[in-house]
Amino acid sequence: MNFTTENIFSIQNAREFETLALEIFRHQATHCAVYAAYIHHLHIDIDEVNSLHQIPFLPIGFFKTHSVLSNEEPSQITFSSSGTTGMVQSSHHVTDVKLYEQSYLQAFNQFYGNIEDYCFLALLPSYQQRAGSSLIYMVNDLIEKSKHPDSGYFLYNHDELFKTLRELKSKNQKTVLIGVTYALLDFIETHHVDFPGLVVMETGGMKGKRKEMVREELHEKLKKGFGINSIHSEYGMTELLSQAYSLGDGIFNCPYWMRILIRDTNDPLSLIAHGKTGGINVIDLANANSCSFIATQDLGKVNMDGSFEVLGRFDNADIRGCNLLVQ
Repeated sequence: MNFTTENIFSIQNAREFETLALEIFRHQATHCAVYAAYIHHLHIDIDEVNSLHQIPFLPIGFFKTHSVLSNEEPSQITFSSSGTTGMVQSSHHVTDVKLYEQSYLQAFNQFYGNIEDYCFLALLPSYQQRAGSSLIYMVNDLIEKSKHPDSGYFLYNHDELFKTLRELKSKNQKTVLIGVTYALLDFIETHHVDFPGLVVMETGGMKGKRKEMVREELHEKLKKGFGINSIHSEYGMTELLSQAYSLGDGIFNCPYWMRILIRDTNDPLSLIAHGKTGGINVIDLANANSCSFIATQDLGKVNMDGSFEVLGRFDNADIRGCNLLVQ
């Protein structure tokens, strides 16, 4: 394995990204058993893959049925997806959790700045009440690294959250409130906050608690309830070690080591042009020890500047706790 963690997180341009992606592809195509078997069944010659557009993407469902690993190191942690009772969960066996930590810490710095400038508040009851959540792992670390005395979780104690938000506003403290969608809606039904500087980041998902809404309707409700101009979102999932972020309007941008490509819904091995809707393929180079090339069950489109939008899910896809709302 020629690449290192430093290579992944020091990418400066598209050429460096493609060079490293191809190195990681060749490693995983040889050392990740399920990916190697998939490529073999597609009759793809690894040596003839010389560009990003030639790389095959592993269907995300394999994380439900196989251990997707590209080395023989023991797992340090296993993240699992949320789901309804009886549904098979995805499992992501992580052999180097520092890759995940560096990914979310550096991505936060890229999009928001120094972590220690912020207070982190979390309203994530559904996630807190189950094991194996990669989101909770990240939020725990952000809360700790912020070093702010008011950072923390608020399970159902909305009065305390309201009081904390008022105090933080009075101090002009930079604050991030990350919450599952239904819990944010529950909060603003009984408490109105006018905190223009607040970053509200919704993680998606009603968890069966409320009817689904289109994104525009949801975000209007949240903006009015918190007294803010935009709603932020993160696009991540159990099978990835990186997240993309939206600072408003449902337009997402990737950190430098992550990229979105769009596949044809009728021909999953073919990619389509910017601006057209299709299946979302993710290249996540932080997945160096599992598989960096994932074909998700989300539908979306990539814009000319490389940003992307999530437009829904394939009809036959499982309901996922981390998926974004159908627009």
